[in-house]
Amino acid sequence: MPSTLPEGEPVPADGSLPPAALDELTSRAFGAYVHVPYCTTRCGYCDFNTYTASELDGDQGEHYLDSVRAEIELAAAALGGRTPAIDTVFVGGGTPTLLPPAELGRTLADLRAAFGFAAGVEVTTECNPETVDERSLAALVEAGFTRLSLGMQSAREHVLAVLDRHHTPGRAEAVARWARRTGFEHVSLDLIYGAPGETADDWQASLDAVLATGVDHVSAYSLIVEPGTRLHRRVSRGEVAVADDDTLAERYEQAERTLTAAGLGWYEVSNWSLTSADRCRHNEGYWRSANWWGFGPGAHSHVGGTRWWNVKHPAAYGSRLAEKNSPAYARELLSAQDRRVEDIMLRVRTTDGLPLGVLTDRGRDAAADALGRGLLEPGPYATGTAVLTLPGRLLADAVVRDLVD
Repeated sequence: MPSTLPEGEPVPADGSLPPAALDELTSRAFGAYVHVPYCTTRCGYCDFNTYTASELDGDQGEHYLDSVRAEIELAAAALGGRTPAIDTVFVGGGTPTLLPPAELGRTLADLRAAFGFAAGVEVTTECNPETVDERSLAALVEAGFTRLSLGMQSAREHVLAVLDRHHTPGRAEAVARWARRTGFEHVSLDLIYGAPGETADDWQASLDAVLATGVDHVSAYSLIVEPGTRLHRRVSRGEVAVADDDTLAERYEQAERTLTAAGLGWYEVSNWSLTSADRCRHNEGYWRSANWWGFGPGAHSHVGGTRWWNVKHPAAYGSRLAEKNSPAYARELLSAQDRRVEDIMLRVRTTDGLPLGVLTDRGRDAAADALGRGLLEPGPYATGTAVLTLPGRLLADAVVRDLVD
């Protein structure tokens, strides 16, 4: 089951925010995240806030987006019309494409009516390949979606099986091609490496299959075995073995070689795109500490240094909104130091890099040491920016720890 929410201070029933947070609304981009917490089955590695029909007494979410609409109305009132027009929308999950395209489109219309959409707004939905066909993809484009993020994970059937992924090998690649034909401006395929039993040849087959589709964006994540998941229980019992750090590093280097040779460049440690225009702008907002409101159970939000998170269960979420109350479980007010540390942690992982001027004297000393060890690029460093080399990306967490000390 999904992990436990963190504690924090209470959130006002009307969702109102501190004046200092509202003052920052116009200085940064504003995005919207919509969480759809439904899945047909639970993948063995997943600890996201998702639920199957059996876990919700058969509820398939028929009226769920009515609750989301109520939170949109609450957000509009709490923000008092002070937000810039929405620059990015990301509908994630869960499996958003279990809901009809017209219903997802209605939610986009609700967001547009409440906040307005900026010119060139990026509108993304995640997608399980088995839940769409060419007709539904065309309907999503008609509803206003511009970007499709497909969960492929692997091209190898035995790797999908150990991950408890229930889609047919080859289906994700087919959907990616359909998405292009039906009018999506951007199509991304997501991969996971380091699964039990995956070989270098298996990983190469997945990379090659992705590139054969001609997508403009690829995400590749190292498998993390989260406590409480079915995969964690299997690993704990010794049924399967996870890849060691050396193997994970080899898989990452393999991805970098293959994707770079095909013309995709990294712009965040786990993300590659054909051009800067093909990057996921919504995720870039997270890495740049933009403002966003997360709608749905368990969704997290951030505005002007105030972060909050919603109750996790769909029934509790709907009940609070039905009573005209905020669905937020708790919040925290980030200090200037908290925000500086987070800025370092996130921006150093991107190809745009981190301005050295935000570091303390000790942090700049650590950056100089990282440069000497080949972990930072010399060119950007000379002009005042810390950008990770390939070895630096493999040790990104350690570099970050040194920079923030």
